[in-house]
Amino acid sequence: MSKPTIVLVHGAWADGSSWNAVTSELQSQGFTVLVPPNLLHGVVNDAATVASFVEQHTEGPVIVGGHSYGGFVITNAQFGDEVKALVYVDAFIPDEGEFVFQILGGSGSALAVEDPTTVLDLGSYPGAPEGDLEAFLKPDTVHNAFAQDLPEADRWLIAATQRPISLSANTTPSGPPSWKGRPVWAVIGTEDRVIPPATQRSMAERAGATISEVSASHVSMVSHPDAAIAAILAAVEAVGE
Repeated sequence: MSKPTIVLVHGAWADGSSWNAVTSELQSQGFTVLVPPNLLHGVVNDAATVASFVEQHTEGPVIVGGHSYGGFVITNAQFGDEVKALVYVDAFIPDEGEFVFQILGGSGSALAVEDPTTVLDLGSYPGAPEGDLEAFLKPDTVHNAFAQDLPEADRWLIAATQRPISLSANTTPSGPPSWKGRPVWAVIGTEDRVIPPATQRSMAERAGATISEVSASHVSMVSHPDAAIAAILAAVEAVGE
């Protein structure tokens, strides 16, 4: 089998640059790495966009990785047989019918609070479905719960440049999971305060994932990129056998 293309999908409050450290290292090892934009406005369209990107812009075998809500998206993407494995990094790995707020409810997540305006800044956006809002992380949430293991200057950059996610993206039930019938790897940040480690592990075990842990926040691919790189390379080696 030829060397697979690596497609990496970012999560909420981020863009493709959140994968920069992983991307640059994999490129240095001769991989083609593509990091498409995740629209963050609803899993049905977001997943269809990613699946269309993979179909149109890759040739040969593909390994797809997702961070955070990006994991929800790649779970719902209707990939073809060219996608050989999935790698989840600090990510949602939902089963059919589950949605983000349901998964986080009662988990101890810093975002699962009675009043979401204490951790999020909410506002309307043009073209929104009736009643929908988009959510930004409050700076304190970035510093204390989202990226607490990054240098302060980097945390301020995240707060300033974050891309919002719609509330409807967090309330739409997941469809049939793409991880069924595919090998799965999962990297769990043990200091993750957005998707607590126990919640990540439960989802990963259910999906039959090969699990690794890293002492890191929700953005482990930024603070400790070697963990995500190792999981991706393990997937490459396994599907190439």
